[in-house]
Amino acid sequence: MRRTLPILAVLTVLLVAIAAANPLFLEPAGFLAFVKRAAPLVILAAGQYFVIVSGEFDLSVGSLVTVEVVVAARLIDGEEAATWWVLLLLIAIGLLVGLVNGVITTALRVPSFITTLGMMLILSGAVFLWTGGAPRGALSEGFRAFGRGNLGPIPWSVLILVVVAGAGIALMRSDFGKRLMATGDNERAAALSGIGVHRMRILAFVISGLAAAVAAILLGGFAGVSAQVGQGLEFSAITAVVLGGVALGGGRGSIVAAMAGALTLEALFTLLNLYGISGALEYTVQGVIIIAAVAAGALRLPFRLRVST
Repeated sequence: MRRTLPILAVLTVLLVAIAAANPLFLEPAGFLAFVKRAAPLVILAAGQYFVIVSGEFDLSVGSLVTVEVVVAARLIDGEEAATWWVLLLLIAIGLLVGLVNGVITTALRVPSFITTLGMMLILSGAVFLWTGGAPRGALSEGFRAFGRGNLGPIPWSVLILVVVAGAGIALMRSDFGKRLMATGDNERAAALSGIGVHRMRILAFVISGLAAAVAAILLGGFAGVSAQVGQGLEFSAITAVVLGGVALGGGRGSIVAAMAGALTLEALFTLLNLYGISGALEYTVQGVIIIAAVAAGALRLPFRLRVST
């Protein structure tokens, strides 16, 4: 809990600032709209957390989101009857991409940065080849309901986010979470203690792929079909995780803090938008956050070493 307090404090300050600029934000409908808009990024950050805490990276999730949305639109093409089998196919694609990333990284010993960068380029190229830069087809109303519809007064996106958050917290509190954390903290020690290091990392990538598929379903429903729908989301997810205080080297960090980092990032962008600051500044902000977080971690490391000796 102590690790989540700093990011929760920052999030609170940003939410208060948004409410001061837009009093309607304090109303339930306004706040739920904010959470609905943030839900895809929060889910992506949760998936990215599992990979980063295991000591790896996943740069392919943004391109995977784009592939999922484009494939869904092409296969459904407005036909309501195709909705459910396409949803299952999207989940399967996400799991498969995560599995391939994990196996290449562990079995072939290719650094995850290179593996997922290559997968990002493969998926981006495949989308462009298939669509020619102009996606065709249309999503059904049943599909779009997950991203923009409600169950009573509560948006489906918010309900799905709550389920994903609960599942992520439960996983990290289980034996799986402890083994995954140990894998990222000290791979050799984890292996000597009987932990299947490769299996843990493969499962982390599979979870990341699954999270990307769920985020794509929500984002497609909310924003519609575009060849750029997932552009830059991989960096936003990593920024959110880092903002939540998760160590890029693995082995330290809270999934609650990572998801709070995503909400904080979304709140920051919302505040900038309210004050008329260009959206182009978002990438600059993300770059500053990543550099500052890594620098802070590097400065704290010698201190921890001195304390331990």
